[in-house]
Order: sequence, then C-alpha cells, then structure tokens
Amino acid sequence: MCGIAGFVDLRPAGEAALRRQAQAMAETLRHRGPDAGACWTDPEAGFATGHRRLSILDLSPAGAQPMVSQSGRFVISYNGEVYNAAELRPELEAKGHLFRGHSDTEVILEGCAEWGVETAVHRLIGMFAFALWDRQSRRLWLVRDRLGIKPLYWGKFGDLLLFASELKALRAHPGWPVEIDRDALTAFMRFGYVPAPHSIYRSIHAPGAIFAFDGRGEPRIEHYWTLDDTIRRARHNPFTGNDAEAEEALASLLGDAVEGRMIADVPLGAFLSGGIDSSTVVALMQSRSARPVCTFSIGFEEEEYNEAPYAKAVAQHLGTDHTELYVTHEEARDVIPRLTEMYDEPFADSSQIPTYLISALTRRYVTVALSGDGGDELFCGYNRYFHALSIRPYVSIVPFWLRRAGSSAICAVPPRTWDRIQRLVPPSIRRPQFGEKLHKLANVILQDEDQTYRRLLSQFQEPQAIVLGGEEPATLIGSPHAREFMPDYVERMQYLDTLTYLPDDILTKVDRASMAVSLEARVPIIDHRVVELAWRFPSRMRFPNGKSKWILRRVLRRFVPDRLIERPKMGFGVPIDHWLRGPLREWAEELLSPSALAANGFCLEPIRSRWASHLEGRENWQYLLWTIITAQAWLADHARAPAAPAATQLAYAQ
Repeated sequence: MCGIAGFVDLRPAGEAALRRQAQAMAETLRHRGPDAGACWTDPEAGFATGHRRLSILDLSPAGAQPMVSQSGRFVISYNGEVYNAAELRPELEAKGHLFRGHSDTEVILEGCAEWGVETAVHRLIGMFAFALWDRQSRRLWLVRDRLGIKPLYWGKFGDLLLFASELKALRAHPGWPVEIDRDALTAFMRFGYVPAPHSIYRSIHAPGAIFAFDGRGEPRIEHYWTLDDTIRRARHNPFTGNDAEAEEALASLLGDAVEGRMIADVPLGAFLSGGIDSSTVVALMQSRSARPVCTFSIGFEEEEYNEAPYAKAVAQHLGTDHTELYVTHEEARDVIPRLTEMYDEPFADSSQIPTYLISALTRRYVTVALSGDGGDELFCGYNRYFHALSIRPYVSIVPFWLRRAGSSAICAVPPRTWDRIQRLVPPSIRRPQFGEKLHKLANVILQDEDQTYRRLLSQFQEPQAIVLGGEEPATLIGSPHAREFMPDYVERMQYLDTLTYLPDDILTKVDRASMAVSLEARVPIIDHRVVELAWRFPSRMRFPNGKSKWILRRVLRRFVPDRLIERPKMGFGVPIDHWLRGPLREWAEELLSPSALAANGFCLEPIRSRWASHLEGRENWQYLLWTIITAQAWLADHARAPAAPAATQLAYAQ
C-alpha cells in the first residue's frame, strides 16, 4: 500500500523545480508510505511523479518506486496490491521480460509494456490505483480498480494536470487553484459523503476506469469494467445449480480470494467484529493457515455499541490469536480532532471513529489486515433490504390517510421514549436504536420506492435549503436509468449501494482510517470475481424470504455454529447523540453558532432549531448534526487554508 502523486505541466520548468514540486506532493502522503519515498521526472515533457512506499511485497530496493520498465519506456507509480501477479509473471518471462525482484509492481509494469494497458488491467485481480507514463509517446495513464477500493483524484487546470491518492497532495502544488465546490457541499449534506465523480474541490475520481492524457485536448476516460455489464452478463448466464452447488461455488471462489490476500512479506491479520462478513473472512483465512490467524476487535462498555463479546466467541471457536481492546469514550473522542486531517473532504460516517481505533490497534501487531466490507451490498445485509421485502409490499395497499395517521402517531413519541418502551419486552427481541428506526419507518411509509430509498440515505432531506448558493447535483440515485435497468426494488438498492455508498462511504472510510496508521486493509468479499458470481445467483439465494446473506451464512456454517452468529445486525458506531449533549457540547456549539454557520454560507434556522431540539432531548438528530458539524470542522481547517506555496513548505516540514 502506498501513496502516489504527480503532474503533467506543459509550461516550461526545469528538472529541479519538477522534482521539488513532486516531492512536496508526495511528502503529504507519508502516512500512506512511511518506509521509503522517491521521485522521477521527464523534464522535456513536464512530467513528474512522487511515491511513498509501505513495503508489503519484496521489501528490498528492487521493489522501490517509481519504477522504470526493463525497456526504459514506461514508468509506474502504484498504490495497491495485485494478488495474481505470481500467475502472470511466468507468461511475461516466457516473452523475454527480465525481473529484478518479486514485487507485483514489476508484473503490472511489464504486463502493460507487453499487452498494452487495457489488456493488462483486465487481467489483474486486486485493488490498485496507478499512474503509468509512456516516455516515447508522452502519454499518461491513470488507472483505478474495478470497485473503487483504492482512491485516485485528478484535476486539470489549463496546461497543468494533477493526480494523487489524496486531495492533500494536490493542495501541495502551487498551480492548483483551491476552490470549494458548493454544489458538492450540497450533495454532502444529503449523503454525509461527497458522491463521485464530484469532490469538494471540483476534482474527480472514477472506479473501473482508464484515464489517458497526451497533452492535447481533454483527457479521455474509458471504463474497462462496469457493474452494468456485469449484471447483463449475469442475466445471460445465471447460476443454475442447486443450493449445495451454489454454496460450494461461493466457498471455493471466496476462499481463493481470501488466500490471495494472505500473500505478504510482512505480518498479517484480520478485523473481526463477530458479524457474518468478518467471521466468514476469518474462518476462510484460518482454514488456509497452518498457525492461528491474528484477529483484532475493539469494544465499548455500552452494550448497544459493543460487538467485542461476539468477536471473542467466534475467535475462540476458530482458534485465532485474538486481541481485543476496550476503548473509553475519552479515547474515542480524542480521535475527532484528527478527522479533518484524515479525510481530505467532509465525511460524516461516525463509524470512522471506531474504524480508526481498530486500525490503530491492529497496526501495533501487523502491517496488513483483511476486512469483511462488501458483504452487505452483495448479499443483502442492510436493514433497508428487509424493509423493501417485508414491509413495502403492504404499504401500497394501505390508504394514504391511514399511513399518514400512523406515521404521525409514531413520530409524536420521541425516539428515546420508544427506547424506554422497548425495555418492557424480552432482551432477545430488542433492537438497537429502536426509537430512531421506528421514526425512520414512520417517514418512509409515506413515499414511493425511490423516494423511500433516497430518504433512508439522506441526512438533510432538502440540502439546497441548507447550503446557500449550492445546487444539488444529479446522481445515479433516483435516476430513470436505475429504475429501468433494475426493476426489482431490492436489487436496485443493491445496485445503487454498490456503485455509490460502497466506494464513496465504506471504502473511503476504511482506506483513510487504515492508511492514517500505515495499515494496509484488504477486502476479499469484493474481489470482482466474487461480485460477478453473486449477481449470477438468483435473488432467492441472496435474500430468501428476507433472510439476509443467506448464501454467505451457508458458507460460514461450515466453520461456525449458528448460535455464535445469529443475532440482530449492529452498526459499528459510537454514541454521538450522548456526546453532543455532554462532553462535545461546547465544541459543537462553537461550530454551530450563528456566526460560524453564516461565515460558511449555511442557513441558520433549520440547523439551530434541530440543535436546540437535540439538546433538550425531544428528538435525536445526531446524524444530521454530525453531518453539519463535520462540514464546519473541515471548512474551518481547509476552506481558509494558506496559499499553495505555504502548503508546500508545510509538506516539507512534515
């Protein structure tokens, strides 16, 4: 895992200036690659690239980057891991390519030289974002993996084209005109993240894409892999086997994906929450390891937020070398000041805090960790899928006036009161955040399918009323294409979640949190081959009668008994609602003050009224408030940042 940065500047500049600028950009990414760093320049073409290395495969200098191909024609700066490099290498050696080491970087580089960029990328299995420079044609390729696991940003400003793993590296170049995109900020107020292809700075990042720029005209972007094409192929070639055959197919392919991600020249482990996804990944790891796998979990004292006992039980059953850490609220809150540094644009998924904490714990012992992310999107793990199947069909047959009356009655009782009422029922049937979920249900029963889905994902329902001067950009969510392409409601949500929420929220969160502590996180469930197989399964195998992750559970049952995994789904969260009324109140009040909100162009009344309601305990607005608070905190640190030359000096100081 590494950090890459660079640029093509068509304006005349000397080699020393190019190198100095590339070095400044790369230095901002030292957390992504603390082990080594270097730059490479092509002064005649105005190209320069910098690299920060986290050594995972081939720890010797033979794996150093930027790396020049055997022929001397191509130069690569690469972030990620390709897990089938050992399979591709003999074919390249047979073609006459000589290898200096055993890194996957060299395989990608020589593969592009031999087969061409597009053909080579199609053959790669893994997560990657790389820049490839052709010295002969003076062409730059930027390539990102199929599902958007590894980040890649670029921006073109006249004769200058910039690219980097994180936005902070772009900021370090003096030619970048830093400008906040208020339309993107408006979209953030709805989703709690900035949806691709937008960024808070009018840059772009697109998964499954090859970007080409030769200095003439605008860059060309081609998608070499799309979920649409994957689903079309699945429809023409559906899985026709029985349940046992489906289980075997998934177990075999997912096992292969896990085994490939266990390749490393450094210590390796796994995150373990005790849920279906992480337990399946760990079980498959342990079945392929001759010694106990290192697993890690964190816990909180509050039962509502604590998954540590479940993780410990699974670890004991599988025989892993398990480490758990109970985190105090003070330790969790201490992470908050670092969030704007970790996330280069506003980001409001509060599970970013425990994700960082589990990453920090894990990094004490290992350099690589496998994670279970992606199972919810592929195998219907979110509660909204259950709602669509079990509740939505009945909504349309209930008269609207009756639905409205029921919704009003539910919302008349505060969520905290519903939580107290729930204590009257046996613990075995209680649900976390019961009051909040009941209120959410009361709101969505008044809307159609697409409105319901959009509302379930939204923080502010009318973000344009919050961001003055901002206009919410169109996204795939709610688009005619999504409805026409995926008529089935549950499948449409899966499709949209995989294209939006997964890369823009979940994978962004994991990448930034893990990279902040120089930990490589690998996600075997979203190996593109597993994604393709999952969509070949009929819906009855993914979500039969509202049973989430049915086929994945069958695989897990080979290793873990039901009693250890059959429990309500828990979010990986922290008690933001209580913190905002308690220890974070003063900090939040400063960010939500009328003067602070007005300074950044936010409408006061809807924010201040919700803040007052939350403090009084009448309603729980934690997610909405966390969205505006994180935006305010980020804007305070970045919107009025120093000019680019000072930012460059700061990068050197680091």
